[in-house]
Amino acid sequence: MKIDLTDTTASKINKALVKGRRAIGTPAVGMVLTLVVVTDEENAYDALKAAGDASHEHPSRTLVVIKRVSRSPRGRTQSRLDAEVRVGADAGTGETVVLRLYGEVSDHAQSVVLPLLLPDAPVVVWWSVDAPRDPANDPLGALSQRRVTDSYAAEKPVEELRSRAESYEPGDTDLAWARITPWRSMLAAALDQVSSEIVSVEVAGEESNPSVELLAMWLADRLHVHVRRAISAGPGLTQVRLETTGGPITLHRSDGAMATLALPGQPDRAVALKRRETSELLAEELRRLDPDDTYAATLRFGVDRLGGIQSAAERAEAAADQPVPALPVRGVPDATPASVSASASPDQGGADRPTPAKMPPVKKADPQ
Repeated sequence: MKIDLTDTTASKINKALVKGRRAIGTPAVGMVLTLVVVTDEENAYDALKAAGDASHEHPSRTLVVIKRVSRSPRGRTQSRLDAEVRVGADAGTGETVVLRLYGEVSDHAQSVVLPLLLPDAPVVVWWSVDAPRDPANDPLGALSQRRVTDSYAAEKPVEELRSRAESYEPGDTDLAWARITPWRSMLAAALDQVSSEIVSVEVAGEESNPSVELLAMWLADRLHVHVRRAISAGPGLTQVRLETTGGPITLHRSDGAMATLALPGQPDRAVALKRRETSELLAEELRRLDPDDTYAATLRFGVDRLGGIQSAAERAEAAADQPVPALPVRGVPDATPASVSASASPDQGGADRPTPAKMPPVKKADPQ
């Protein structure tokens, strides 16, 4: 059931929700949280679909906030609130209210959302695009116990990770972090099967994929070893290689679905490591509302402390300046061509990879 309201108020929207529940024969409210989705018109459909699919696991009242920008100066001074109320089959297993804010009211979205929150229920805010620099101090973020961003949707994902680290507050999380949950579980299980000492790690994936950076930072923070960030064609994460005193441990995925796990002295095995939909990632984040200390420690480790391989643009720029460019290690100012060869491949080992003795020590970030 859908109810359209034009130039309305929060009070009228609440009355429409009650009317809709009675019309479909479910006057009781059986939802466990309020999910506030902040998006734009271009991404509203995908965000609504993801929230609706996630509601099958977490019945919720979903409030979709879309700020409409008026083209004329006069339109920007006129405030208006339009709403689309969905209940029953049109709203998954909960209720959905699509709020379109025009004019000055778009700068005060929290005043529209606050009267529509479920009483005595947790609030989660998800920015599907254009997340604020400081989610906890955003007017909408201040209403919530959990704040979900997605650095993958940012124009500069690595810069977005730096912003998340600078402004982190307990309750912040990122869908880029949820994307590596299966990888972290698989690697932790693999390490439980070996007793060798880990001396270095290499993580390969797409150049601008924040999940690859987060996995590399997590390994560096937890293992206290040097981690190189290598670049591959993708899709997403493609390989993690852990060099140990007993031989390499490799988890390689080339097609985004199935991966191969190789352990020293054991036959290779195929493992399912499918790239998940946004709805699955969102449902995972809604399962816990307490602070994620592991995510916080990973963020604070810092992208710049990883060893890395030049991007294609950096290689082209360097080639224009010198005939045989050195391949710098990100975050290590004293790296030289002797320690890192320009012919090193992100997907292969070999003599061109620096030995552990040549790698600078990496210390765990101080807790803040």
